[in-house]
Amino acid sequence: MTSPRADFRSGVRVALPILLGIVPFGMVAGVAAVNAGIPAVEAVAMSVVIFAGASQLAAAELVGRNAPAVVVVFTVLVINLRMMMYSASIAPYFQRESARWKGALAYLLTDQAYAVSLLRFENDEDVSRRWYYLGVASALWVTWQLATVVGIVLGASVPDSWRLEFAVPLVFLAVLVPAVTDRATGIAALVGGSVGVAANGLPFNLGLITAAVVGIAAGLLAEEVA
Repeated sequence: MTSPRADFRSGVRVALPILLGIVPFGMVAGVAAVNAGIPAVEAVAMSVVIFAGASQLAAAELVGRNAPAVVVVFTVLVINLRMMMYSASIAPYFQRESARWKGALAYLLTDQAYAVSLLRFENDEDVSRRWYYLGVASALWVTWQLATVVGIVLGASVPDSWRLEFAVPLVFLAVLVPAVTDRATGIAALVGGSVGVAANGLPFNLGLITAAVVGIAAGLLAEEVA
């Protein structure tokens, strides 16, 4: 069994590729808060308290439109409902932790921390789950907060090319790459990505659905042939 310190460092290392997408995403969130008229100190506080990119962007947009506070809070809660599913899925791995630790780990839960940590937990029973998760999640948290602050400070000077449409896919690509561990998953990713690009023009986001179905089918077929 490895030491907690080694597992923490391992978590940080695994998170490093994801940080490349987190930085522009966080800057976009910071810029959005400033453009919505939220004071810098309050924008930083919002980032620390919410710590959820999509929710922060939605909140900033609603604040900019002078929406009632109850609408802002309700919207953030709805967007973050998926965290309940993540929590239910990953909770068994932390059932021996104290309530205090569970609270801290829950606060740090994100799409990326969940995906990366669960992948490791399912394949390595000897890993110190608390410390590995903390390594991943704390690296994401620190980078997100710093990137958000930079976005708040720079404001509108952030390049237009660093839009949300660019930042979000980059984050999830960084999560996907470590999951490609064999021929079948590699083929699934390659075929799915190719179909997604080719079918990008289909209406109603059908290109995304088509790419997912074809990619999964290609991966299953490759697994059967092997």
